Amino acid sequence: MTEREAAPKADSAQANAGQANTAQGAPVIADESKPSEVTYSQSGGLVALLARLNISVALTSYQSGLLYMLGRNPKGGLHLHQCGMPKPMGVKHEADGSLTLACGYQILRMENVLKPDQRVNQLFDRCYVPRTVHVTGSLDAHDVGLDGAGNPIFVNTRYNCLATVDPKHSFREIWRPSFITDLVQEDRCHLNGLAMNGNEPAYVTAVSRSNTIDGWRDRRSDGGVVIDVKKNVVVCEGLSMPHSPRLHNGKLWVLNSGTGELGTVEGVETGRGRFVPHTFLPGFTRGLAFAGNFAFVGLSRPRYKRFEGLDLDRRLKETDSEPWTGMQVIDLNSGRCAEWFRIDGSVAELYDVEVVPGAACPMTVNPTSSEIAQLITHA
Repeated sequence: MTEREAAPKADSAQANAGQANTAQGAPVIADESKPSEVTYSQSGGLVALLARLNISVALTSYQSGLLYMLGRNPKGGLHLHQCGMPKPMGVKHEADGSLTLACGYQILRMENVLKPDQRVNQLFDRCYVPRTVHVTGSLDAHDVGLDGAGNPIFVNTRYNCLATVDPKHSFREIWRPSFITDLVQEDRCHLNGLAMNGNEPAYVTAVSRSNTIDGWRDRRSDGGVVIDVKKNVVVCEGLSMPHSPRLHNGKLWVLNSGTGELGTVEGVETGRGRFVPHTFLPGFTRGLAFAGNFAFVGLSRPRYKRFEGLDLDRRLKETDSEPWTGMQVIDLNSGRCAEWFRIDGSVAELYDVEVVPGAACPMTVNPTSSEIAQLITHA
């Protein structure tokens, strides 16, 4: 686990080592910062916006194996906390204040163990610790949520279905698209995104309707679909590698990743929805969360073959832009980028973005770290 603390001035995110001090009654977490081939930068107003909205932001990168927590320090600067996780993917903040994370071969339920007046290292006001760990095996789980009973619901991409945990088995299937005929270990359609409506799965995204192993790879440009889970019907088609469906303010938002667009699905209630672009962003869009009238959108650089040869390449060329990794905050009124956070260097891909309300500077703890063995709290 490492920490990176940004200086308070604009457009800067230089790494600083912290002191391992603690408020009375709170655990001590030692700083283990190490140099890396990564640099960070941010817009001048990002910290002020996070403070105004009273939020922090979680980001995941399966490429770097890190769960990032983007918050603000007491001196008015940006603070980036990094926690090593095996292939972190979907992350979801729940109404009870917990975090659900899909990573590697596990689904984690992480709880904040701090009281409101406690701080770790005189800095962190949230400390998320894995308390429930479901070992699922490597299912390539993507987006996650919780049902009404508090059980995880996750996109089981390898088996083309929505699943939940089981006390005996790796998973229990709860839904699959109508065009998928078998529950087999074949990523056929690349089911990936999940929009929850409260505690119920409402919509999912898939790269294609393919019903053969790896068939989605030949349909990346325009085979993408949005599916109504309850009706099990496709309600929008013709998309390019869609991800991160989310319900916000009565609208269904989707990232059309292969074109670099944030948009809405209009007419979804008719079963013949149409994707309406809202904003173009310079990168493979993936990871979406909302706070107030702002959308927090994750961006990745299209380095690998699965991201190449898409319409995004043309859009970048037309705008004379290079793709970049990080997060843009989109003002939904204007459709413009209000603030941003950028990652340059060896980290090229992010997967998910989630807003953590009420947290100024959160941190997380790796379930296999040396710290967790000594971090003991009681009710």
